[in-house]
Amino acid sequence: MAEAGTPSTIPALQDPATKKRGLRGSLFSWFSAASDALVSIIFPADCRICGELLVDSRRVPICPKCLSSFERIPLTNCEICGCPLSGSQLKEGQPRLCPACQNKTYGFDCARSFAIYQGALVRAILLLKFEQIEPLGVWFAERLFELVQSERDKFAADVVVPVPLHRQRQRERGYNQAALISKPLAKRLRLPHKKLLLTRTKARPEKRVLTLEERWESVRDAFATRPGSRVDNLRVLLIDDVLTTGATLDACARALREAGAKSVVGLTAARAIRTLLPGSVEW
Repeated sequence: MAEAGTPSTIPALQDPATKKRGLRGSLFSWFSAASDALVSIIFPADCRICGELLVDSRRVPICPKCLSSFERIPLTNCEICGCPLSGSQLKEGQPRLCPACQNKTYGFDCARSFAIYQGALVRAILLLKFEQIEPLGVWFAERLFELVQSERDKFAADVVVPVPLHRQRQRERGYNQAALISKPLAKRLRLPHKKLLLTRTKARPEKRVLTLEERWESVRDAFATRPGSRVDNLRVLLIDDVLTTGATLDACARALREAGAKSVVGLTAARAIRTLLPGSVEW
């Protein structure tokens, strides 16, 4: 019993609205877990990369373990093209630039990628490119949205534009894999999605394996803005699935610049990391 003059301890009363929201959240979590379990039993599916059984009803057909295995690009990278730099390439008081960007190789202002093009990520990109798995495009778009949020000033844009396919390749495939990423990204950023702003005027060579020189030559003057498109003074966010040599983003950026674009920033889901020397083989 409390002493005279000392108030008894009374349990705090929970606000009815707060209690109702908490109950609703608990019920939603329970139904969501039950739904995942039911779907995994009735419609079992395997991870498209490792083959493990997916234990929930995720739309992305890749398990969490494989998704988390994608190796993100290190923060120590070239200020322009985003290529990872080693400690020996960094000099105090000087800009962080790779050899290519020291020679002002690229026509874009800067480029960044989500992860290194290796291992499970290669399989994921192939699924996107050849099987039109739209939820995977949305997943990559979310990762690129996170990159934009981390450097908002650098990625300030007026429009989002996918790297286009040549009309023959577009007809054969029926879709543009870059647009599977750029469209949901534009929606997330609340920016216009201009999938027809750029066009590819020169088809890629039939030869599957290209040397470094052939890759650059294959995209030289291969892109143009569509007649009547308004490009003047626009800040363009250019999207592709993979950055290999940077030749494609460079060619697109030069076409946009020639049409009057104020700036061009490239974003890709993946980036190849390798030593690119003249005469080397490139895909």
